[in-house]
Amino acid sequence: MLLIPAIDLKDGKCVRLRQGRMEDETIFADDPMEMAQRWVDAGARRLHLVDLNGAFAGRPVNADVIRRIAVAFPDVPIQVGGGIRDEDTVQLYLDAGVQYVIIGTKAVSAPHFVNDLCLEFPGHIIVGLDAKEGKVAIDGWSKLSNHDVIDLAQRFERDGVEAIVYTDISRDGMMEGVNVEATARLAGEISIPVIASGGISSVDDIKALLAVADEGIMGAIIGRALYEGSIDLVEAQKLVNGE
Repeated sequence: MLLIPAIDLKDGKCVRLRQGRMEDETIFADDPMEMAQRWVDAGARRLHLVDLNGAFAGRPVNADVIRRIAVAFPDVPIQVGGGIRDEDTVQLYLDAGVQYVIIGTKAVSAPHFVNDLCLEFPGHIIVGLDAKEGKVAIDGWSKLSNHDVIDLAQRFERDGVEAIVYTDISRDGMMEGVNVEATARLAGEISIPVIASGGISSVDDIKALLAVADEGIMGAIIGRALYEGSIDLVEAQKLVNGE
């Protein structure tokens, strides 16, 4: 199982939000490149970058920072989300050296878009499904849709996406523990991998995900817990590796 450090970008800095609220941020680094270097040095085998400004603007805002990180670490696969709403943006990131792009809001509001992207950029498309009580949220978590998360995931699997990033938004950034049951339930209903996100706050959460990883959970995105020190990436990586 991959442990994937999250680097959330706002105004060119590395921040963390609580439950997706732009006004409730903690700045962890003025230079995201330093943070990327820190996680790569600690053994990260993939990075998760989010353009928070882009997610709200609906277009890339921190693309230059993302490009710099991708160029600096060509051997570390990078997945990027936030504000990816058209083919040109996908091409922009792939040209910059990003391996995977994550489609969020537009995947829900215009599902045919995902099908088109999977045909045009096979092997590079991930869908991010942010859910609360089984329903998918959109527009930076500001709205709950009527879409069932499992139904949508199955549709995107048929479209050919590489993986689903599943976030329980009631727990994200709150350090309350990951929703293992909901994550495993989703993974059990699809054959493509699921990447767990939201609320991972301790080594116990990682152990709980490892226990159900055979359901199809390929990785876990870790944010605030790394930045606040409640998870040590080097030690957590040893646990995952069975050392």
